[in-house]
Amino acid sequence: MTAIEASDARERRLQAPARGAVRGALASEITKLRSVRSTVWTLVVAVVATVGIGALITTARVSRWSELSPRERLSLDPTTISLRGVFLAQLALGVLGVLVISSEYTTGMIRTTFGAVPRRPLVLFAKAVTFTVVAFVVATAACFAAFLIGQSILSAKHANVTLSDPGVLRAVVGAGTYLTLVGLLGLGLGTLLRRTAGAIATLFGLVLVLPALTEALPSPWNTDVGKLLPINAGRALFAVRPSTDLLSPGQGLLTLVVTVGIVLALATLALVRRDA
Repeated sequence: MTAIEASDARERRLQAPARGAVRGALASEITKLRSVRSTVWTLVVAVVATVGIGALITTARVSRWSELSPRERLSLDPTTISLRGVFLAQLALGVLGVLVISSEYTTGMIRTTFGAVPRRPLVLFAKAVTFTVVAFVVATAACFAAFLIGQSILSAKHANVTLSDPGVLRAVVGAGTYLTLVGLLGLGLGTLLRRTAGAIATLFGLVLVLPALTEALPSPWNTDVGKLLPINAGRALFAVRPSTDLLSPGQGLLTLVVTVGIVLALATLALVRRDA
């Protein structure tokens, strides 16, 4: 065996345990996420909120169609109105993200988790990957259902759009992406704070309270700062028609990814430095 072959063999032996650890951590997190009853109920709430609220608001708008002025009818964004349920669903996905890790701190199971997987960043990585896949699939499916139901309601007034219209498919997928990122934000906060109530309160403050506070800022600070908040960056993802009050879809996605990335990076640092 040559020196190069020996080096390659040694590298493969080192990589095999690492790959096994990643697979084991992912399998463990999949089992935990699937076996916890709150996961199913929270996802059901998110789906019902996305589809149900969107259908209710769309129906209400159609019921008073005759009262709308021509300008209001022209300014209507059929895609956005059918996705209004996202604003409630984000709370459910955010809470689920918090519970993915805070529930283990509450029960003390986190010690068992760290005992089985001593590399703590790997634990958070496995939780984040598992949650991302589940949340994105469920949230995006719910957004497509909300869109299709909403457009069927709007079709009674010939105000509906289709997925092939410019920006529509991007908006629907963007709504599912936003819900997933809010859930990851909750996961990061849950890791940082380790307390369910505190992490949920902080999350709600970021997505609900902070936007209201920025509106009190003098112009143009209220708009400039407000654009960067998670909820408004998310609105940019699933708005079809451009608005001066919102970032572009690409900027909104970048803002959300950076925000979530910073929180998860801080969570990883805290996870490594402190005791379980």
